[in-house]
Amino acid sequence: MQLYINEHIKYIKSLDKKQQDYEYWLTEHLRLNGIYWGLTALCCLDASDVFDRDEVIEFVKSCWDSETGGFSAYKDHDAHLVTTLSALQILATYDALHELSDTEVDACVEFIKGNQLADGSFQGDRFGEVDTRFSYTALSSLSILGRLTPEVVDPAVEFIKRCYNFDGGFGLCPGAESHAAQAFTCVGALAIVNRLSDLTEEQITTIACWLCERQVPEGGLNGRPNKLPDVCYSWWVLSTLAIIDRLDWVDHGELRKFILKSQDPKEGGISDRPDNEVDVFHTLFGLAGLSLMGFDGLIPLDPVYCMPLSVTTKFRKYPYI
Repeated sequence: MQLYINEHIKYIKSLDKKQQDYEYWLTEHLRLNGIYWGLTALCCLDASDVFDRDEVIEFVKSCWDSETGGFSAYKDHDAHLVTTLSALQILATYDALHELSDTEVDACVEFIKGNQLADGSFQGDRFGEVDTRFSYTALSSLSILGRLTPEVVDPAVEFIKRCYNFDGGFGLCPGAESHAAQAFTCVGALAIVNRLSDLTEEQITTIACWLCERQVPEGGLNGRPNKLPDVCYSWWVLSTLAIIDRLDWVDHGELRKFILKSQDPKEGGISDRPDNEVDVFHTLFGLAGLSLMGFDGLIPLDPVYCMPLSVTTKFRKYPYI
């Protein structure tokens, strides 16, 4: 099966042209994340110039919350660690971090650090939800800004290590159910701060075994046992395996088939599984999974940051890529 590159580019390009649609305004809370997903997918397709760079940067800057120092999904929404990372990823991809003043950077760093709790975990925002996703987004954001420090990193690492489960997975907090996305956020966070050595070889092998068990007969990957396969786990699982040097522990041929069957060959885009509605989230992570497997014609993405390797060389510290 082929990858419909031109159709995917057209699909992503069309997403911001639907401002008359009711659904467009229902997704304000995802707008900044959506731009990151679309831009990174275009980078993977070697078509990053499809978006208007200046317009995107201006939109990102409009999402900065001067009261908290973080970035929100849309102007006048609440700032959050997840959308703050998306903003920084977009600016870094466009080599535009200099568009932020020193005052804005300092405020952003304080916003991130201010959401770290006494046990080393991070809440996403002032409302207090704790999740290892936010540990990853916080450490990734500080890494992009070049502002990682031991007083933030050391307790964060200890919290992440407490989220490791006996089966080889990680939960969103200590004692929570193992989930493939949490495996990525925890292992990825350790990679960002160059602390993969905190995991023993036995733990790494157990993590890899649990992750490769996520492949189901349809060829796709799921997030937890007894769940349906979903294209997005082509990224969460493969990226984690790549970070721990076990990328070949799943059947690439069957996974490629599953992703390619999930495309819309006429309108473009990739869905969570074959015959479902496409969206930009699954389009990015389907392409990202294919990229990690070395699919011809796709630009390599960094398995830790989910950004082009050509961008992350400017700030990543881990030594193995």
